[in-house]
Amino acid sequence: MYVILGVLAALIIFVAVLVVRALNFNPKVMPTRQIQEEIFDGDKAVENLRELVRFKTVSYRNKSLEDETEFQKLITRLPYLYPNVFGACECNELPDRALLFKWSGKSHSEPCVMMAHYDVVPVNEEAWDKPPFDAVLEDGIIWGRGTLDTKVTMNGILSAAEKLIEDGFVPENDIYFAFSGGEEINGRGAANIVDFFEKNGITPALVVDEGGAVLENVFPGVTAPCGLIGIAEKGMMDVEYRAKSGGGHASAPKPHTPIGILSAACCRIENNPFKYHITKPVAAMFDTLGRHSSFLYKIIFANIGVFGFVLDLICKAKGGELNALMRTTVAFTQMTGSSASNVIPPEATMVSNIRLNPEDSMDSALEYIKKTVADPNVEVTCLHGMNPSRVSEIDCDAYNKVADAVADTWTGTIVSPYLMVQCSDSRHYGRISDKVYRFSAMALTSEERATIHGNNERIRVDAVKKAVEFYIRLMRKC
Repeated sequence: MYVILGVLAALIIFVAVLVVRALNFNPKVMPTRQIQEEIFDGDKAVENLRELVRFKTVSYRNKSLEDETEFQKLITRLPYLYPNVFGACECNELPDRALLFKWSGKSHSEPCVMMAHYDVVPVNEEAWDKPPFDAVLEDGIIWGRGTLDTKVTMNGILSAAEKLIEDGFVPENDIYFAFSGGEEINGRGAANIVDFFEKNGITPALVVDEGGAVLENVFPGVTAPCGLIGIAEKGMMDVEYRAKSGGGHASAPKPHTPIGILSAACCRIENNPFKYHITKPVAAMFDTLGRHSSFLYKIIFANIGVFGFVLDLICKAKGGELNALMRTTVAFTQMTGSSASNVIPPEATMVSNIRLNPEDSMDSALEYIKKTVADPNVEVTCLHGMNPSRVSEIDCDAYNKVADAVADTWTGTIVSPYLMVQCSDSRHYGRISDKVYRFSAMALTSEERATIHGNNERIRVDAVKKAVEFYIRLMRKC
């Protein structure tokens, strides 16, 4: 009897501790700041973006498909669109279509870098409602490839600098504008800029590239818009799986064909996902956004050490973005076999795209995949990839500058660190800085996000202007 009472008392105390922790898991008090209105020519910024979109700067891994003249036409047009920038800044063209501008500040000790890329992914023009390179402006929306990814950012940076230079503003520190023309194909442009920085002893105190955005309904129990700043990004690798046979006619198959063998391997991997990890970026996100969540979710996020397994089960069952934050993910994307329906292929292959959690590496992930497949008839090979990025600091002035600029531009937004699940050019900067942040200066709906790399990519005019406003605020802090 005493044992039962003791267990009940312990259970009550345990539950009480969990509840008290949830009750005390409140948003951190933020200081009140005066927000200065930024006045600039928003219509000019809109028209400049439309001009940038009209250049068909489509990058391909097969260079023979690229139209290099389109890239050069864009570069040649920039001085006419942003004359103040070209008048006040040094401009260098580096290999692989890299552009680097230097806006000299009062000091050279803590330089800032603001990044974007001006190449875009290919389009299926027949599937678009508007021509993808006409930059049609209709009902307050600009249609076109690159409007979101990321010519809006390039335009936002240059338009902000154009305005500040016109006003006679001089930044406290040097500001570099770094643009690449091959990000979509993992080109070397950004890496060449980092090489330039290394060679010249330039260590950025702040780097901002594409990444998170201001989004709604992205975190359990949180209804307010969230401004997500990536402090790291997952790695990526493409893995090929190959199975062979003697081929033959489909009328007399053996028990297992190459495609059947690969299908079984696919199922084993999908049914045995990678172990979940609550990494530093994810822990910081939970600690920030969890405090704004509903009470039920607060119990989980305030006691993540106890309820981590519950979150893991939810992620495994639902997949999606929350699951991608928690673990290395595997998405099977390609499969090839016979060219005829009645012929057993002598060889079949499939490919998976793997996004690496910061706790994993290319080597450890490949080892886990081989162990999970556990079939000597399946050859597993890494085609190419990159390890996860360095994790940037958040308890520092650099992060605060970006976070404050987000909060001041999109008032009422909860600003939080997070782990970026995509890859970007900013990963190259990890070798020279731990102050690299990934934020696309836009408020996006889920519908708009779905058009990135898809059909009918488009942006609202007010979002174009907000991007300029954000960079004006950020440059003032540099």
